[in-house]
Amino acid sequence: MNPFKGKSFLKLLDFTPAEISSLLDLAADLKAKKKAGIPHACCAGKNVALIFEKTSTRTRCSFEVAAYDLGMNCTYLDPSGSQIGKKESIADTARVLGRMYDGIEYRGYGQNIVEDLAKYSGVPVWNGLTNEFHPTQILADFLTVKEHFGDLKGIKLVYMGDARYNMGNSLMVGCAKMGMHFVACAPEKYWPNSALIDTCRKIAAETGAVLEFEDDVDKAVAGAHVIYTDVWVSMGEPDSVWEERIRDLLPYRVTSAVMGKAGSQCVFMHCLPSFHDLKTSIGRSIFEKFGIDCMEVTDEVFESPASIVFDEAENRMHTIKAVMSSSLAEDL
Repeated sequence: MNPFKGKSFLKLLDFTPAEISSLLDLAADLKAKKKAGIPHACCAGKNVALIFEKTSTRTRCSFEVAAYDLGMNCTYLDPSGSQIGKKESIADTARVLGRMYDGIEYRGYGQNIVEDLAKYSGVPVWNGLTNEFHPTQILADFLTVKEHFGDLKGIKLVYMGDARYNMGNSLMVGCAKMGMHFVACAPEKYWPNSALIDTCRKIAAETGAVLEFEDDVDKAVAGAHVIYTDVWVSMGEPDSVWEERIRDLLPYRVTSAVMGKAGSQCVFMHCLPSFHDLKTSIGRSIFEKFGIDCMEVTDEVFESPASIVFDEAENRMHTIKAVMSSSLAEDL
């Protein structure tokens, strides 16, 4: 029997540490089968809808390839391909898609949207990213950490930069659930909201996790196993915030000096895309306006042997495959 059958994947707060571990084990097994060329179309004949109000390279490719490997068909709905929230309410969209599809992925704005899709559709719904949470990314991150260090318990993960939104929130929740040592390293106004911190502290009291919030880079990164960062301006935010973010967060850029202070055991992670050079239109624009040739991480760190960002990116597919198959397959 499959204990996850019919269950949505909306945020890590909904899952126990044992359930999260089970999903990571399933992802590792599916990855091994993929590498060995062993077919695993355990969801043959199913159909899934992929709603992308915010576009993405890794999330879209991961869901599509995962669906095909599992034997499913998928329909991609981009921002112009759906009337969700515009001409049709979330509830109505959910009830229509739930009659046609076996599962729905949503990537977009408020967490309330993905929660409503799950409430009204009658089929499993998977969170591909909301403003508040990004749980499929955290599964990929944790699978990557396990592959590198062998375990999650006691791993010190330092998130540098703006920790108020989906990545900072979700990493804090995930670390609390899995008994890890989480540090948000940023000015205080960029820390997660106090209510979520309180929730995570209660979880940490049960799991043995450590949660810290620090504005001193040297103190934060000492002994870190993982230094993690993300872009300083999220999708949907106005360009006008760049000046403030650069001013506030430039001292929290991940540099070789920062990695050195952590120690030789430390690896670098990033959910991508990353502004580490001038090979993007946004990177060039920021250089022209502010005179900096990289933002949240230097190119030297990004391209260094300590960087495991592309292992992490690949693992999006394997962990998303675990999430979808766990919701839809009769047996795992």
